[in-house]
Amino acid sequence: MLTIAQVNFGANSANILGIIYLLLGVVYLIFMVFWLLKRGARLTSWALALYIIQAMFSPIIMLLCGFILVFQGWRLDPILQFGQLLLSLLIIYLLIKDIVINAIYRNS
Repeated sequence: MLTIAQVNFGANSANILGIIYLLLGVVYLIFMVFWLLKRGARLTSWALALYIIQAMFSPIIMLLCGFILVFQGWRLDPILQFGQLLLSLLIIYLLIKDIVINAIYRNS
């Protein structure tokens, strides 16, 4: 019999934050690959290398953090959950800023 020990799939704040991380990681990966395929030729080699590194590591880190929060988030103290919330708000701000800057760059 297969049992998953110490996993609570209840809807606490860390679990919901983990699901948001998972979704944003996938969406950001798709967006960056699409953007790099369309506009990567116009970038310098240095800027292209930075965007490729960003496109590789940001979604991986977000997916890893999302899985950790989904499966082990129930063990976090409320202050640690608040810290994760603040970090996620910072990441979401940076993702939106990157998308908006890319949209402005595309239109000009």
